[in-house]
Amino acid sequence: MPLPPYIHEELKNRDRYQTIYAKYEGSAAAPTAGLHFTDKLLDRIEEKGIKIAKVTLHVGIGTFRPVKEENVEEHEMHSEHFYIKKEDVDKINEAKKNGKRVISVGTTSCRVLESISDENGEVHVCEEDTNIYIYPGYKFKCIDGLITNFHLPKSTLLMLVSAFAGREYMLKAYETAVKERYRFFSFGDAMIII
Repeated sequence: MPLPPYIHEELKNRDRYQTIYAKYEGSAAAPTAGLHFTDKLLDRIEEKGIKIAKVTLHVGIGTFRPVKEENVEEHEMHSEHFYIKKEDVDKINEAKKNGKRVISVGTTSCRVLESISDENGEVHVCEEDTNIYIYPGYKFKCIDGLITNFHLPKSTLLMLVSAFAGREYMLKAYETAVKERYRFFSFGDAMIII
């Protein structure tokens, strides 16, 4: 798997740049929010009665492309291929129906869930490409929370988290992250936004 352009050293253990739940080849990059999870942590989450739904997503290299346009709406979003199985769709729809939170692990998974959601937040079995571009002003239909890394300035990922949590809130969070010397990017620290 190719490494992002800001990782300059060769990894001694290439498996470090992979999630524990990865199964299929096809991504140009790891969904880095998932790098924070271990088998033990997933077991503890399930022991608490939290259901885990999975999507297969082939992260595109465009994930690293910064927004260069003055008007963010003019940025052309890359497309990524995904699919989701019925058993996972059922878990998400059951959670929504029962008033439970749907928390996405990562911005790319968030993009998938928002792509396959109807106006009521119900998701549907599907295999296709998504080029959904989420920036401030977007009204979320499916997700109620997000686990994500700290992202690069001028990135579509930072715009997505700002759309979810609010620009001012994210600016304060990033100010704290810099002050406290949090680690950014792929192997950096994570945050949960609810």
